[in-house]
Amino acid sequence: MASSLHNLFSKIIRIGTLVVRGSGGEQRYGGGGGRSVTIRFTDEAAERELVADPQLKLGELYMDGRLLIEEGDIYEFLALVKDNTLKEGLTFGILLRSLARIAITQFRNRVPINHNRRNVAHHYDLNAKLFSMFLDEDWQYSCAYFNPPGISLDEAQVAKKRHIVAKLRAEPGQRALEIGSGWGGMAMYLSEFCGVDVTGITLSEEQLKVSRERAAKRGLAGSVRFELQDYYYLPPRKYDRIVSVGMFEHVGRQNYRKFFNKVNDVLADDGVMVLHSIGQPYPALINNPWIEKYIFPGGYIPSIAEVMPAVEKAGLLVSDIEILPMHYAYTLRHWRERFMAHKAEAAALYDERFVRMWEFYLAGSEMAFTHENFFIFQMQIVKKRTAVPDNRNYIQEREAELKAFEASRMPLDQIAG
Repeated sequence: MASSLHNLFSKIIRIGTLVVRGSGGEQRYGGGGGRSVTIRFTDEAAERELVADPQLKLGELYMDGRLLIEEGDIYEFLALVKDNTLKEGLTFGILLRSLARIAITQFRNRVPINHNRRNVAHHYDLNAKLFSMFLDEDWQYSCAYFNPPGISLDEAQVAKKRHIVAKLRAEPGQRALEIGSGWGGMAMYLSEFCGVDVTGITLSEEQLKVSRERAAKRGLAGSVRFELQDYYYLPPRKYDRIVSVGMFEHVGRQNYRKFFNKVNDVLADDGVMVLHSIGQPYPALINNPWIEKYIFPGGYIPSIAEVMPAVEKAGLLVSDIEILPMHYAYTLRHWRERFMAHKAEAAALYDERFVRMWEFYLAGSEMAFTHENFFIFQMQIVKKRTAVPDNRNYIQEREAELKAFEASRMPLDQIAG
């Protein structure tokens, strides 16, 4: 085993047990009392590469099958590392790479180029069959709402739509805009259960195709329309309600002011917006390089402190903020378990390397919520404070009304379909 790798694990792993098998045989690290994971490196070069650039190379080595998990799984390995402290493992080389990445990130933030269409296509224009393997029946590719605890993923995704729509105060006859409409589930819910006329915009051609097909199949083409449209170039039309779920992470922090200026342009004076996004506890200097390269190029997870100034400068008011700290961890666990149950199908669709890449992405994302204090925030935004009541009771009351209406319309297993 490379001596540098031995030194790295010796410094990091104090809690739990990590067994490493590699070029120099087997070595055990940690004092026990926690998780137990066994990994194996297939070649000595892989050991050196991990030490030189763990942020990027850990995912790449796992994707390439050069780092194998022989006891436990990739989530357990990532969690074992995070159960300990990474500060002890910092080296001059790692710090130098981090500084270089910070410089590149800051340069990109100051010289923004609109790659929105390309970045979205990288992830969301993957074969739709892939997403059908792990999402709920309504293809909700965002955090579910597990209220009450212990409900199924499908029930939790319906609860998420119900919770957001209650905050929107959506009523029949209103016109709504969904920025980042995904596969159409939220827009169709607004139409079917609230009588709202909805325009959904996306930059994914695959999502656009699926959304239009689903709306037509459910007889909603007259009240729900989907367009291939960048939010920045929206025509000057006013909407009573605006909703955006799981899209803000792709805006980029250099564009927050631009985003909320556009919201201000198209939101009616007495309108309401609900923004649902992943958040992190403090501004980050750099993105995770593996996520940036393989999963979400151009993406950035905001802190609330970065969002609020852009909202205020756009002349908008924040009327409510709710933090959901663990619901995405539960969602991602469901997704990963479902995906791994279909890994043979995913490998046939793509290949084994893709399967390992997707597993690493889902496991690493789950760990961000279980170990790194990431969360979901739902921000309600208005132009006039009188657009919403001065207490939060109306949210729960409206949810109860929607739930009763859902039950009267169709069985629960058909609501999400």
